[in-house]
Formats: sequence, C-alpha cells, structure tokens
Amino acid sequence: MTHLEHRPAPLELHTPQPLTTPAPAPAPVELYGERGPVVWVPDAYGRMVPMPKHLAPAPMVRPEPRDLTPLPLLDPIAQRLIGAGIGGGALSGGLGYGIGQVISAAAGFGSGAAMWIALLVIALRMPARAITNGRDGSTVHIRKAVIKRNHFYG
Repeated sequence: MTHLEHRPAPLELHTPQPLTTPAPAPAPVELYGERGPVVWVPDAYGRMVPMPKHLAPAPMVRPEPRDLTPLPLLDPIAQRLIGAGIGGGALSGGLGYGIGQVISAAAGFGSGAAMWIALLVIALRMPARAITNGRDGSTVHIRKAVIKRNHFYG
C-alpha cells in the first residue's frame, strides 16, 4: 500500500442504553387548612411574587411623625448669651465713660476751678481802697476823644 491510498476506518456500532428516570418520591400532601399564610412581596425586578409569610422580610416600621414647627433663628441659650454680652459691654462702656467724666472733672477742678477760687479768696481779703487806688469808688471819669483826619490827595 502506498502512502496515497485511503482506507476507511472500521465502523463501530453504538447502542445507547435506554434512559431510565427514577420514580419521583411521593411528595407530602399539603392541605389548604394546613397551609400557612402567603404574602406578596416585590422581587428584584419590581414584580410581585408570592412568599410564605414566615419567610418574608420584616415589614418596615413606620417612622414617628416629625415636628415641623419652625425653629427660632438662634438658639434661646445663644440669645441669652448674646444679650448678656451686649448688656455687659454696654454696662462696662457706661462705667468707663462715667469714670472718665469724674476723672476729667477732678483734673479740671484741680487746674481751673481751684485757680478761680484762689483769685476770689484773694479779692475778698483785699480792702476796697487797695482796689481803687485810694479813691472813692463813687467817682466815674469819662473821657471821650474823637480824632478825625481827612486827607485829599487830588
């Protein structure tokens, strides 16, 4: 035989074995009265599917209603603290202003008023003749001088 010749392979006959399925085991009979409650729950795709109630997820607890009354802009405690800060600042500012007025009045008294009081005491202790240079204080001398000059450079 040459290398160009072709011989077919011998045929094998295959005889398949018949399929035998085992007989299903007898299922327990579930009567309607013995059946538990069924609930319908949504699946992952939004379809409603039946499920035994004891296997279903727990229902969502309804949240308590919220209080929707408007709240103050500032907390009441913060309002009290702000009020105390403003009131304390006004009090200390008023005290500082008042103390400054007292100190400036004392300084003014020390320099200005004390001088006037000293001059008043000196004036009261001097005799009246010394003030008028020995003249009687009832004589009044009036001297009126009018000087008028006209110049014409024409």
